[in-house]
Amino acid sequence: MNVRDRLGISPRRQRHLAWIMEVSLVGMFFIGLDRGDTGVLVNTGVALAVTQLPPLLEREYGITMDAGLTLWITAAVFLHAFGTVGLPGSSINLYRSVWWWDHLTHGLSASVVAAVGYATARAFDQHTDDIYLPSQFMFVFILLFVLAFGVFWEVIEFAIAGVGPLLGIGTVLTQYGLEDTMFDLVFDTVGAVVVATWGTAHLNDLVGVLTARLDGDD
Repeated sequence: MNVRDRLGISPRRQRHLAWIMEVSLVGMFFIGLDRGDTGVLVNTGVALAVTQLPPLLEREYGITMDAGLTLWITAAVFLHAFGTVGLPGSSINLYRSVWWWDHLTHGLSASVVAAVGYATARAFDQHTDDIYLPSQFMFVFILLFVLAFGVFWEVIEFAIAGVGPLLGIGTVLTQYGLEDTMFDLVFDTVGAVVVATWGTAHLNDLVGVLTARLDGDD
């Protein structure tokens, strides 16, 4: 029995929660328009685009994600966007006013990246005999995959933080220095470890769908 079943959250409720978050993201986008805040507009716009990936993958490629995975992805981008907007009536975002918010969003986002890396690698492993990934190796693979992505993301943050003001687009991604980067990578690792230790069993359905898709292309 997976975590969702233990909590008694039905697929219908999961889809409902994901829908509420999507609608909220639309509202946050208009808040960004009202404020003239480029950072809010970009972050909520990207979050909305990410929420459309599950239906796009299903419609265009026949890759179906269950309600729990869709909620997982939506929650990760929603919390990040909400952190840039802040509480209603306040212009101070949660990344600046709540010390643990950045850690929460990095850990959750890293878990999504870990899930994508695991599902893709395992699907190729099952699709062809030319690739063999022992179960013991997958734990290491997930950690390395997430850390590599985390380092890449930090480089992007540094670049945008430096170039954004020069281009007159304001602050899109905030970089708080080397210590913040180290903490980000630590919590990226935490998210990866959670998925590598407990989350892979919840991804079996997605692995099966991806493997079937690969097999169908032969």
